[in-house]
Amino acid sequence: MSEQLPDVQASRPDVSVGLNRVGVTGVEKLVKIERRDDRPIVLMAEFEAYVDLPKWRKGIDMSRNMEVVDEILEEAVSEPAYRVEDVCGDVAERLLDKHDYTSRAEVRMEAEYVIRERTPASDRQTQATADIIAAATADEDGTREEIGCHVVGMTVCPCSQGMSEARARETLRQLDVEEGVIEEFLDEVPQPGHSQRGHATLTVETAGAPDVELHDLIDIARDSMSARIYNYAKRPDEDYMTYQSHADAKFVEDCVRALAEQSVERLDLPDEAVLTMKQSNDESIHQHNAHAERVAEFGRLREELNGS
Repeated sequence: MSEQLPDVQASRPDVSVGLNRVGVTGVEKLVKIERRDDRPIVLMAEFEAYVDLPKWRKGIDMSRNMEVVDEILEEAVSEPAYRVEDVCGDVAERLLDKHDYTSRAEVRMEAEYVIRERTPASDRQTQATADIIAAATADEDGTREEIGCHVVGMTVCPCSQGMSEARARETLRQLDVEEGVIEEFLDEVPQPGHSQRGHATLTVETAGAPDVELHDLIDIARDSMSARIYNYAKRPDEDYMTYQSHADAKFVEDCVRALAEQSVERLDLPDEAVLTMKQSNDESIHQHNAHAERVAEFGRLREELNGS
């Protein structure tokens, strides 16, 4: 009879230091989201799963982490309806239950989500994509879940646009165009500015599952930039996007503030819900990129926007 293999992970480490997050990353699973009045959404999702590790234990049970992730996801696929953030919450709670040496478990998930829509000018059927972000953290105080998105759009720099407008005004004056006509023209025809591909991220975290629709978050994130972009575009659509983006030029800071303003206007959340708002712009005339972000409770944002 063979001897039982030793549980090396349960032994004491050579260096007694606790770790905040130990686990697995890059776990790919097919997840199906059932919907009552429509066909289900099928996602190829990538998961991360972590637990904390006390200083007296050498390692976590890595195979147990994978067992729990596999188990709950397989069960989730067979459920008639659920939300993607609940999958993360279920996995986090089971990780906490099955690891008696841990006090905290965290699960994150990302997946590409396809949106069917129509182009803005030619009215053609097309698709857009957004990255779904879901997460959950379970500890002795309960489970907090997070849902959100990362989307791509277009921004135009107000600073370079202002310089172009000044040049256009001076040129029109040299051509003896009346001041009233110049101002009317500049009001009607936005002047060029250097454009950027913008990346907006918006997530909502609450105790339990956030009471928010994913599509609402995607719409807010797409509308926070100078213009939406579309995977398919005819020439009228390209003209529409170019005009709209230059008519609403925004700094990276403006985009984050637009995320905050629209979230307060369009979402019904408890004051303690935590919003994470980020904007990163891929600069077209610089080698660096621009970034801005804000993390705040929903109630605090509402107070700021109301002038409190």
